[in-house]
Amino acid sequence: MLQETDADLIHGSLERPERFGGVFDRYFDAIHRYAHLRLGESVADDIAAETFLRAFRARRQFDITRASARGWLYGIASNLIADHARGEARRFRAMARSVEPADHAGHDDQVAGRVTAAITQPKPAAGLAKLSAGDRDVLLLVACAQLSYEEVADALRIPRGTVGSRLSRARKKLRKVIGPFEEEL
Repeated sequence: MLQETDADLIHGSLERPERFGGVFDRYFDAIHRYAHLRLGESVADDIAAETFLRAFRARRQFDITRASARGWLYGIASNLIADHARGEARRFRAMARSVEPADHAGHDDQVAGRVTAAITQPKPAAGLAKLSAGDRDVLLLVACAQLSYEEVADALRIPRGTVGSRLSRARKKLRKVIGPFEEEL
């Protein structure tokens, strides 16, 4: 039996709301990790929960011609995170001033852990704090959430070419701060 697509689950949830739980089960952990990375542990639960609440309420607007809801959900999460943008920039500036790297428990996702460890070091954190919100969103959606350019474009509702130019600009700015040998992002 073929696994139902996200679009199937969302469309089915219009008649049977409990079917939306399948989308929640598929993506909650990833959205939570992304929110945790961007805003810290204290707000990750709220951001992830609010992402799915908003998605559930807006499920009638989901384009069911798209099989995956991944980009749509990251877009909602990114919008919620943008509401906290000033705090996020302050957090990166504070990390840049710290001497000790942040301690990150949990090993469920080694890639996210490596990226988290990399960006919470003083130099990368300082570079991230200097990026515009748009450039930072694109960079972190690609590096942390591992979204494709198309998914980032869908999530942020920007053209694919804009994703490429923002990512290129963000990487160049980070290289100036980090240096040529620490290019994990």
